[in-house]
Amino acid sequence: MSTLDRHWYRLTPVSVLLLPLSLAFCTLVRLRRTLYRLGMLPGTRMPVPVIVVGNITVGGTGKTPLVIWLANFLRQAGYRPGIITRGYRGNSQTWPVAVTPQTSSAQVGDEAVLLARHSGCPVLAGPDRVAAARQHVEQGCTVIVSDDGLQHYRLRRDIEIAVIDSTRRFGNRLCLPAGPLREPVSRLRSVFVRVANGVPETGELGMTLEPTGFYNLAEPERRASADQFRDGRVHALAGIGNPERFFSSLRGLGLNVIPHPFPDHHDFRPGELEFGDDRPVIMTEKDAVKCQPFASARCWVLAVEARPDVALGEQILQRLKEIIRGQEAA
Repeated sequence: MSTLDRHWYRLTPVSVLLLPLSLAFCTLVRLRRTLYRLGMLPGTRMPVPVIVVGNITVGGTGKTPLVIWLANFLRQAGYRPGIITRGYRGNSQTWPVAVTPQTSSAQVGDEAVLLARHSGCPVLAGPDRVAAARQHVEQGCTVIVSDDGLQHYRLRRDIEIAVIDSTRRFGNRLCLPAGPLREPVSRLRSVFVRVANGVPETGELGMTLEPTGFYNLAEPERRASADQFRDGRVHALAGIGNPERFFSSLRGLGLNVIPHPFPDHHDFRPGELEFGDDRPVIMTEKDAVKCQPFASARCWVLAVEARPDVALGEQILQRLKEIIRGQEAA
């Protein structure tokens, strides 16, 4: 458990000491949202429906796999989705950037490249989500899907999906910096649907991240099953919001794991994939985006797919029909 996790996911003397700052942060967050809701801070509405997939906690909850699922689901339903994402830690000098599977993660961030590789639809990365959404509309997209951005109120949205880590939930239920919350838990009362990555609680829909197999990072056409890694120990590498979830997934497949957790969005260097032996190194697809340029034949990737409750798709399609009817009548 990291230092932050120790203070964010339980009540400690440090989190209590930070409580005044947490209360101030929470007050400012509530005030900002109220100002947007009252129109005192300007928001921009798109001429097509906008779906935001986000969360109220810092760190990973499974948003990006759900966005990939949603984009493919909408395409199959006859829509032309366009994805917008912040491009977190990208160093591009101009935004938004049209992301392709070959775009450098250094330019637009790891999540943007992952979305471009697996969503099958156009992806634009940039901190100005309004500008990115406008560009998608100009290029013929009929629905905008925002990867994260629940707190980006300048872009008005029609559907909000909040993703929750069913294991860690909301930690000590305090706002930053005393806890992991970007917004109070009460914010979830206003979203369209809450999706729990794992076992859902009352009022939530469930989602699982299902492993679909392993592929070699240096030679992606090479595939493997879990059986090929069960004879000995493997190095498991994860620079995501909740590395333990990845390690647990590998253990659930019967692998004997040597865990190597890294900070979320960690910029890997070649030496960090070497552990002084010839054991396989297994990583997440998000980390693989950054490690591919210097990966050896020992590096493998566990591919996963989001599989939400079937009710999620049904509810989204029904809501989209209502939104479009309202837009046509206006």
